[in-house]
Amino acid sequence: MEYRTLGRSGLKVSALTMGTMTFGGAGVFGSVGATDAREARGLIHLCLDAGINLIDTANMYSGGLSEEIIGEVLGAERPNDVLLASKVRMRIGEGPNDEGLSRHHVIRECERSLKRLRTDVIDIYYCHEWDGTTPLEETIAALDTLVTQGKIRYIGCSNYAAWQVMKGLGISDLHHHPRFVTQQIHYTLEAREAEYELLPLSVDQGLGVLVWSPLAGGLLSGKHRRGASAEGSRLTAGWTEPPIRDEDRLWRIVDVLAEIGEGRGVSAAQVALAWLLGRPAVASLVIGGRREDQFRDNIAAASLKLTDDERKRLDDVSRPPVLYPYWHQYNTARDRFGPADRVLDHG
Repeated sequence: MEYRTLGRSGLKVSALTMGTMTFGGAGVFGSVGATDAREARGLIHLCLDAGINLIDTANMYSGGLSEEIIGEVLGAERPNDVLLASKVRMRIGEGPNDEGLSRHHVIRECERSLKRLRTDVIDIYYCHEWDGTTPLEETIAALDTLVTQGKIRYIGCSNYAAWQVMKGLGISDLHHHPRFVTQQIHYTLEAREAEYELLPLSVDQGLGVLVWSPLAGGLLSGKHRRGASAEGSRLTAGWTEPPIRDEDRLWRIVDVLAEIGEGRGVSAAQVALAWLLGRPAVASLVIGGRREDQFRDNIAAASLKLTDDERKRLDDVSRPPVLYPYWHQYNTARDRFGPADRVLDHG
């Protein structure tokens, strides 16, 4: 397993992170998975034995059951080299303060997550999504309080726009609060819009990128082909995240993934993950599943190195048909380098 430095921090994380959204199976998460503590024990130890050192969860996953299961499996004496990440923001109850990034909600939910995880500290604590009703200064100050108290070690954001990330970094710098060291984003061969701003921002500001659902909810695994979805999948259970905007393009991408995989004797999923691991600023991919064979296959991607030709094939087939730059980027690119389509090469 490869270990990568997370942004400008000194923290080393495995190239693959264990995702646990399938743990619990309560409410809407039942269509994703319903892994109980017994099943989770085997999956967690499989990942740890493979060298994965980061387990990712959130307070909202199955209403806290995901965190409880992790806490039960690892216990109060979790190994020193096992890192935990959790998140706060989403609605977790019916009360007026049961969502958001207010000081009240952030601190209360962190303390609840610590209890469920049976630990004294969360290594990476994410703002799960933007909260436009709470001043970001309040949120960052609350996170600073938790860092000072020793309850969290690093902070991150997830599903933010680039200007929101930069606003947070600016507030942290101004008030000498901890900075985001990572952002967790949606980024796949099928969805490359992060290359417009989120990845350049991460390179410039030193944020380590974690990618959620790197196989697009299993659509890039190779098990789903044009006109036929695998039985028992998230799709057949009604799960619709992340969204697919161009289905024909998706299946063209899957065809190339399958062709490369067959030529290398590996799965299409491994090829898709290997492509992501070679992208700028990407530190780790959050992989999930309900069965050991799914995790074993995904874990093998950490040692797969694609050739330049294979990367070019994937770059070409996954490039969106229209890539309009901002007007000022187009003018600069045209004046300096010629046609804009040569400059905005997403490969």
